[in-house]
Amino acid sequence: MTPEKIILDCDPGHDDALALMMAVASTQIKLLGVTTSAGNQTPDKTLNNALRMLTLLGTTDVPVAGGNHRPLMRNLKIADYVHGETGLDGADLPEPTFEPVDQPAVELIADILHSQIEPITLVVTGPMTNIALFLRIHPELKNKIKQIVFMGGAAGQGNVHPTTEFNMAVDPEAAKIVVNEGIPLVMAGLNVTLKAQICSDDLERMRKINNQVAQAITGQMEFYGKWYGQDEFGLAGTPVHDPCTIAYLLKPAIFETHTAYLDVETQGQLTAGETIVDFAGLMNRKPNAKVLMNLDRQRFVDLIIDLLHQFD
Repeated sequence: MTPEKIILDCDPGHDDALALMMAVASTQIKLLGVTTSAGNQTPDKTLNNALRMLTLLGTTDVPVAGGNHRPLMRNLKIADYVHGETGLDGADLPEPTFEPVDQPAVELIADILHSQIEPITLVVTGPMTNIALFLRIHPELKNKIKQIVFMGGAAGQGNVHPTTEFNMAVDPEAAKIVVNEGIPLVMAGLNVTLKAQICSDDLERMRKINNQVAQAITGQMEFYGKWYGQDEFGLAGTPVHDPCTIAYLLKPAIFETHTAYLDVETQGQLTAGETIVDFAGLMNRKPNAKVLMNLDRQRFVDLIIDLLHQFD
């Protein structure tokens, strides 16, 4: 089977790091580039974290570029209360052994798309700032995007406001631009990602994998789980949101999906960043998104474990 070619736009972040590991480990994916955004931590830290993770993974030939330093129209909000001072607290990662490319994220995306004959997939696990800017600066390359698979949004419960998810709340204007470009969308929102939990017995399985990558990921997950351990959401385990995007590309049968029209609210005083998911067709708009709604948690965790073993 021909590998799925992707660019990963991320804001590492513990769950971004896990998604990055999965993309590197799987032979079903060809990672063409990594771009970083501000979100889980400040832009300098998320860029450094991508370089550190790729160094750990032994994948230093993938081009990496830093993106915009702030949202399109708003002040930056970060999630250091979840991800710690570095953005990847919980494990001693190596310092980067390579440098980012000497161009911004938007231009790296453009160069990669120019080089490809067939359209490729964009995977977005942070705020959509870089992708919105890319679509505004290089509209001629939109047809080189096969689909955008993103972690963000919620059809219901939010995690920073009652109905708003963090990535959408950081840059609602960027998200609105992206979802209205007519590009096929796959949304991994909180409806599914809060069910994508790593539980204590799963961590024990990870702990027993005797390689450097698995040990680092396990340490990261233990730190990340401390925040969710406060029981704010009443969960049995730690939800790892971003890996749902990569898991969908690798094993779509794990997920239950529905199609719907999707838009993003930008004006609401209490709802900026809310994803409007019109399952009932009340807006009389053509569906533009495949929305992941449920998953087989055990198969999801087994996939992560299998990919960690690739570094043995």
